[in-house]
Amino acid sequence: MTDEPTELKTTVLNELHHARGAKMVGFAGYEMPVQYKLGVLKEHLHIRGRAGLFDVSHMGQVILRGPKVAEALERLVPVDVAGLAEGRQRYGFFTNDAGGIEDDLMIANRGDHLFVVVNAACKEADVARMRAALEPDGITVKLLENRALVALQGPEAEDVLAEHCPAVRDMRFMDVETLPIAGAECWVSRSGYTGEDGFEISVPNVAAVDLVKSLLADARVEPIGLGARDSLRLEAGLCLYGQDLDPETSPVEAGLTWAIQKVRRAGGARAGGYPGAERVQREMAEGAA
Repeated sequence: MTDEPTELKTTVLNELHHARGAKMVGFAGYEMPVQYKLGVLKEHLHIRGRAGLFDVSHMGQVILRGPKVAEALERLVPVDVAGLAEGRQRYGFFTNDAGGIEDDLMIANRGDHLFVVVNAACKEADVARMRAALEPDGITVKLLENRALVALQGPEAEDVLAEHCPAVRDMRFMDVETLPIAGAECWVSRSGYTGEDGFEISVPNVAAVDLVKSLLADARVEPIGLGARDSLRLEAGLCLYGQDLDPETSPVEAGLTWAIQKVRRAGGARAGGYPGAERVQREMAEGAA
């Protein structure tokens, strides 16, 4: 989270961050808030006790659409995509030919398409990887430039969001739905990166500022920066790509075999078939160094 010398991109919420007194830094090519006036420690504790809002619009939001798109994506990830029920989301990761991890991601089954969220620093490479592998089979890979992404996290997140849309109370962990929030059509998943209950909300850029202002008007909600996002995920034991995961680290070495479902493991109906499968399966059987 250090300042970068190149010209930084900004999210649609940039002016709001400055107006709220955020300390801004360069991160993954974007000017992002590392903390607000509360400071990292108080922001961390506020998430643990109440609710906080992150801007994660720098991350890549991608739509995959086409014939047998779930089966096609399984050629790039060692997780069960074809068995993912509509309206559900799953954690996964891209592997390389050496069995290392190129990025981790979230995959949602939206019925007629897959919605994939990838890390900001890797999104150009991830999109190129998906286009090279999937477009020859007639699958379109569209990186969305017209939507923001925010995360409302904390034990009071459900109560806060339910005041805008009561239907969120019926969502289970990793459910994904299209819901109206603050007058906007939002893609909402019950998930996050803090170890707390919460929601990630994809919202059209044109409605993002109004939605965020509406959520921050609630006394239970504070804006939270990347500093507390990092300390929260560390405390929760959640991996960060580029720090705990990299192209040399295998899923077994990273402790991520829980994310490889039985159907994709040795002996499963759709075992292997992804880059580096030989190493990953060997390490799952024999252990890693």
